[in-house]
Amino acid sequence: MRQQSAAAATNVVRFPGPRAARQDGRDQKSLLDTVYTNGAFVVAADDRETKAIAARLQVFGFLNIGEISMDGSVRPLKASETSATSTARPWRLSRPSFDELPPLAG
Repeated sequence: MRQQSAAAATNVVRFPGPRAARQDGRDQKSLLDTVYTNGAFVVAADDRETKAIAARLQVFGFLNIGEISMDGSVRPLKASETSATSTARPWRLSRPSFDELPPLAG
C-alpha cells in the first residue's frame, strides 16, 4: 500500500529512448547565434519554419528582416508584413542597428 501511494504521488513519466535532437537552425537561439555571429543570414523563400521564428524575434527587436527582390535589392519588412510569412521571396536577416535609435531623454 505504501509503495502504491508513493508511485501515485509523482506525476513525472519517463518516456523510453533518447531525446530527439533539434534540427540545426530551427530553434531561436541557434538562429540568433548565426545572425549575430555572421552579421546577416539569408533564409530560403520556401523555409516557412525559419521565417516564422525570425518574425517572432523581429517583434521583440532582436532581428531586422528584409525581403530580397529579383534585382538583389533588400526592402525592409515591418513586423506586420512578416506575420504572413510569404514564400514568394527569400529574406535577409540582420542584427538591429542600435545607432538608429533616438537618444534617451535625460
